[in-house]
Amino acid sequence: MTKNNIILFQSRARLLKKAQVYVEDPKRFLEEREQAVPLLLKALKHADRGLKSRIVLLLGGFAKEDIVWPLYRLLTDPAEDEEVRHDAAIQLSVTGSFLRNPQALIDQLVVNLKNKDPILRAGAAFALGWRGNAAAAIPLIELLYDPDVQVQQAAVNALSNLQDDRILGLLLDRLKHASLEQRRSILYNLWRYSDRRETVAGVYLRILDHAEDELRVDALVLLGMIDGIKHHLPAYRKFLKDADARIRELAYTELAGLTPQELVAFKSDIEAGLADPEAKVKRAALKAFQKMSPP
Repeated sequence: MTKNNIILFQSRARLLKKAQVYVEDPKRFLEEREQAVPLLLKALKHADRGLKSRIVLLLGGFAKEDIVWPLYRLLTDPAEDEEVRHDAAIQLSVTGSFLRNPQALIDQLVVNLKNKDPILRAGAAFALGWRGNAAAAIPLIELLYDPDVQVQQAAVNALSNLQDDRILGLLLDRLKHASLEQRRSILYNLWRYSDRRETVAGVYLRILDHAEDELRVDALVLLGMIDGIKHHLPAYRKFLKDADARIRELAYTELAGLTPQELVAFKSDIEAGLADPEAKVKRAALKAFQKMSPP
């Protein structure tokens, strides 16, 4: 190894060591922001995947205009690790909403929505998903028909993040016509409409009657997340006897979150679960039984 190579190696090692200090101490990063940002941007060129992802997370969380285009270059670099590109897309979606003039970024990302690389299309779609970014709505809607499933899912996520009630209506319509994968993606993104909780809960309740087991499992999980089991006890009681063991297990697991006094109303149902032919369902029922009847 030549002397110049040794010096270069030592310089990179010091750079990465300083970068490690900042990612482990965000407070220090904020205190030394003016010198920390350019240092971390240099470190991105030499960091391994783990450190690079942590740098992207730190910069995206606290930096603004000065980090947008470095993040964009990471996203659009086909030689970059796929996870790092995805991390860059996430941080762009966070940073975009704080930009004084995001139009240049929006324009470039919209161009990338038509790129032949599905990783870039998905990343660009994800990056466009911030509240109020109405300029991205139509290009993102077009991606709901993309041939790549991951691109479709990224488009659903981004459209949901726009927090536009008109988009909510579109997504609910897609629940009737889209592929199973896209319908599942829509269900898992509806919770983002936090100010329309009743509407979303109603959607999940309707899906509980769907013939597709996968959708019913998703709906039961999500209903508990946004509205809580106590608001829908009859639905949970019904699914203690569902033909799908996953749904029975989930229903008993959710019941176990009730108080012992509340569980008494389900005593006969819980006791029936102790004889379920599926071991996982039995264990879930046993937990509810033990909580209802503590030693």
